[in-house]
Amino acid sequence: MSAAAEEPRMVKSAQRALVVLEVLADAKGAIPVTELHRRTGFPRSSLHQLLHTMIAMQWVEPSANGTSVRLAGRALLVGTSYLDADLALPYAVHTLEEIREDTGYTVHYARLDGSHVLYLATRETTEPHRATSRVGRRLPAYATALGKALLAELTSAEADALLPPGPLTALTERTITDRDALARELEETRKRGYSVEHEQNTRGIGCVSVTVPYRIPATDAISCSMPLADAENTRTTDKVATVLQKHAQRLATRLRAEGIR
Repeated sequence: MSAAAEEPRMVKSAQRALVVLEVLADAKGAIPVTELHRRTGFPRSSLHQLLHTMIAMQWVEPSANGTSVRLAGRALLVGTSYLDADLALPYAVHTLEEIREDTGYTVHYARLDGSHVLYLATRETTEPHRATSRVGRRLPAYATALGKALLAELTSAEADALLPPGPLTALTERTITDRDALARELEETRKRGYSVEHEQNTRGIGCVSVTVPYRIPATDAISCSMPLADAENTRTTDKVATVLQKHAQRLATRLRAEGIR
């Protein structure tokens, strides 16, 4: 079979509808139709027809004056069904609750999604200055402990190929955007057995993360978010990493026993 024959045949209208949904999701609220036109580059007439259809199907909700649009409830229903269908997630949530009890920190469960990590579950600490991250949040893998734990599962060439082309975008002044520096950090992660990050996506917060080894290479990881002072204390991060590794291994064993791959 030729390479050309393997290329997917895209349906333009479906592709455009999905692009609109992605832009609206990134906007995190209502966005003017004029701005949606600018970001998508679609012809105005085609965009308006598409929006009328998506509004009628309850995927998009217009503002009172019709000049702005945002995601509607059906998008939430479909997104939630992804979580409902994930066989690993109920076991993962129970594990997060145990880790939160053992560490006192906010705990996250995420999956590698291309060059990003997708947050699937979170259990927050009740302590002040807690770190929060909503389910469905998607962050560049290179800027999170979760992502770096998963990238370290790959070879250096595989990890670099997975990253977006061109310069890496900084989320904070401490985000590692140099590919060589990132490669060195991933090598340190492989040797250490867990990843760390300090303010690379959220100021004042650091994270420790380990993979859940029920797949090879791992696709899922667990992290603890903590105040920066704790994250920069090697004794604290070593202690938290030990707790994470114990629970991650136990979770992986349970998932494999249940036939979840």
